[in-house]
Amino acid sequence: MAVVKHRESDINLLARLLRAEAEGEGQQGMLLVGNVGINRIRANCSDFVGLRTIPQMVYQPHAFEAVQKGYFYQRARESEKRLARRAVRGERFWPAKYSLWYFRPEGDCPPTWYDQPLVARFKLHCFYEPTGEECENIYNTF
Repeated sequence: MAVVKHRESDINLLARLLRAEAEGEGQQGMLLVGNVGINRIRANCSDFVGLRTIPQMVYQPHAFEAVQKGYFYQRARESEKRLARRAVRGERFWPAKYSLWYFRPEGDCPPTWYDQPLVARFKLHCFYEPTGEECENIYNTF
């Protein structure tokens, strides 16, 4: 059962985002990106108040660098669509289980990002989850 409403076009869009943001991180890395995206839709807090759909999340201004690159606009592949469906069904994995942010630094992960604490690094990406004071809802969405 899905945790966010979606159409097949939304699955395609999310699949393209997963590939463009984290293809080099393997399937697990792409799933983690999907976790963060779905968390942003469900949390309704911080910079993500009012996001209700996959397109709103993907195209939120300044949210994902990948949407500015041509690679993002290639057709979704079946392997990434399967991963997108898993994320939409609510499968969540550490360190993105409650994360709303991730990024790929040049070196070590900073201890905070947008004033939120580091959870962990997965390959080249660092994941950050909000505090309960910042976003209590992220801990109550599933």
